Amino acid sequence: MKTVDIKALDEIIKKTIEAIEHSKKEIYEIVQSTDAEYQRVMQELEEVRQETRDVIALVDKLTYREKQARIRLMEVSKDFRKYSEEDIKEAYEQAQNLQLELVKLREQEKLLRYRRDHLELSLKRLKRTRERADALMSQVGVVLNYLAGDLQGISDRLDEVYQFQKLRFRIIEAQEEERRRVAREIHDGPAQSMANIVMRADFCTKLIGVDPDKLREELEALQELVRTSLADVRNIIFDLRPMALDDLGLGPALKRFVERFQEQHNILVDFMYFGKDDRIDATIEVALFRIVQEALNNVQKHAKAKQVAVKVEVLPERVNVFIKDNGRGFDVDRVMGDKDGKGYGLVGMKERVELLRGNLKIRSKPGQGTTIVIMVPLTKD
Repeated sequence: MKTVDIKALDEIIKKTIEAIEHSKKEIYEIVQSTDAEYQRVMQELEEVRQETRDVIALVDKLTYREKQARIRLMEVSKDFRKYSEEDIKEAYEQAQNLQLELVKLREQEKLLRYRRDHLELSLKRLKRTRERADALMSQVGVVLNYLAGDLQGISDRLDEVYQFQKLRFRIIEAQEEERRRVAREIHDGPAQSMANIVMRADFCTKLIGVDPDKLREELEALQELVRTSLADVRNIIFDLRPMALDDLGLGPALKRFVERFQEQHNILVDFMYFGKDDRIDATIEVALFRIVQEALNNVQKHAKAKQVAVKVEVLPERVNVFIKDNGRGFDVDRVMGDKDGKGYGLVGMKERVELLRGNLKIRSKPGQGTTIVIMVPLTKD
């Protein structure tokens, strides 16, 4: 019968405690961010409610005026001896203008009611999230106190196993974060645009035969809105998985990404690709694409650089990637040693390269830009 390795068990429990402490901290941060979002949504909801009340009051007032205008039109239309043709025309135009204005206000009221209902629903969800986070933090605290009671002081025998487990968790977290990001982009972009398109289309149907000129304007605006929504969807699809990466390979996919990056952020990127057109392993292509993507996103978010050089060299036995910017630089040791483990996404880049049995070097100092050098082998073990 095999004996239990107490030291290894003690180490596993200690690592578990550290993971739980980190989770507790993240839960606390979630609670704080949820509170801030709750206050923001509450303020926005109050503003929308007040705006809705104001529009409803205007609709009521305009409804009364429109009713009086129709009564006036009926009066002048019946008595041709008392009222001239000019009086009838004036009464008709006034009634028609009030009707159109009333239609617009009612559409505005409908949009405001939709926003109000959506914000109220978001507020309820945030409240439930806060309550669940509070309960989870209490449970984690109980587990943490229980586990920390007896097991302290451990060795590094299972450090490799722990690092691998930690990496798996980070991969899952990255996947979930990507899903949340895509969900937010779809909700804030195409989903909102589609709702607006439906309402505008409904408004256009009401304008048919009433105001052709206004209908033409609305249709043109609707057409532009559809174009914008289509562009948003294409951008989201590109961020998820560039078609060029599957169809053409790493070089063309990076070239298109760099062109799009320059247009969006007005940062000059000198892109160079050396090597044969032969395709390399799909896993390596995806990993290198994401690494370059993350590096350029860091340039845009943190480096404040005006110029970047990206060079990719595909050799028979390895791929070399060189990325250099003229930004403000940073302290590499401090960022890589950040307890969050998220320093500018560099830890994730390093782990991607290590999964491919490659090597990543980062050279940077405050005020002196940043250089990233990557080597990934193409030969299989």
